[in-house]
Amino acid sequence: MEIRQMENFIAVCEELHFTRAAEKLGISQPTLSQQIRALEDELGVPLFDRVGKKIVMTQAGNLFLEHCVQMIRHLQNTQDALAEFRNDQRGRLVIGVLPSDLDYRITPLLVNFHVRFPKVQLKVVSSIYVLNQVLDNEVDIGIEITSAPDDRLVHIPLCSEEYVLVVSENHDWSERSTIGIQELRNIQTVMFPEGFTGRELVDGYCRKYGFSLNTIMETSSATSIISLVKANVGGTLLPYPLIQAMNEPTLRCIRITDDPPYRHFEIIHRSDRFLTKSAKAFIEKTIEYFN
Repeated sequence: MEIRQMENFIAVCEELHFTRAAEKLGISQPTLSQQIRALEDELGVPLFDRVGKKIVMTQAGNLFLEHCVQMIRHLQNTQDALAEFRNDQRGRLVIGVLPSDLDYRITPLLVNFHVRFPKVQLKVVSSIYVLNQVLDNEVDIGIEITSAPDDRLVHIPLCSEEYVLVVSENHDWSERSTIGIQELRNIQTVMFPEGFTGRELVDGYCRKYGFSLNTIMETSSATSIISLVKANVGGTLLPYPLIQAMNEPTLRCIRITDDPPYRHFEIIHRSDRFLTKSAKAFIEKTIEYFN
């Protein structure tokens, strides 16, 4: 059995369609089908049930997939360790970050890291599903709002950030420096859509006090939210350090005096992932940056 066969099998499992998997792999569909049949013959069990043009994984297929993923991961860890041993400081590092923080917060961190490791190819992915992407090995390191403990992950606390109400300089409340939590009932807001991490945090906070925000507009872009707030469409609730990083003179931040919401930031990576020297350095620089 070859690594290539396992990689091809995983591709078929992901697509559940031989033609699409073959296109993804850059080989012909008959070649891929022949490889899977040869694999089934070698293992002595069917890996897929073929129903017309559709395929579904068998119980044996699910079990084999689990072990294939582990073996591919171990092979990648071995390759990373050997590359580290050669000490050439090359390679590739994939980082998952929440969209608003990628837009406004971490550019200085990325520049600093590039100066230290100019040969490392750094890919930064903007996502609201950072946790899942780390677990699925789609990204190496995630910068994310603190999640529940998970034995599959290493959690490294970064910082806690206070949410504030943000309004335009032309808003009726622009001269205020503080508000009470219940006053949030009385303002139109522009927010991220439901399901976004920050939105869920704020909504849960408001529910604790028996109300929901009066959200007049939703957008998935932090840049768009800020533009709408500057146009006085409504206010928004965002972490204060994020607003500071934007350096927008036409915005006004109003603190919530009684029990303001906070987000707690952390770095996460899989506990079974080999961390290269560059990955460890990125984690160290991230901790320094946020502290």
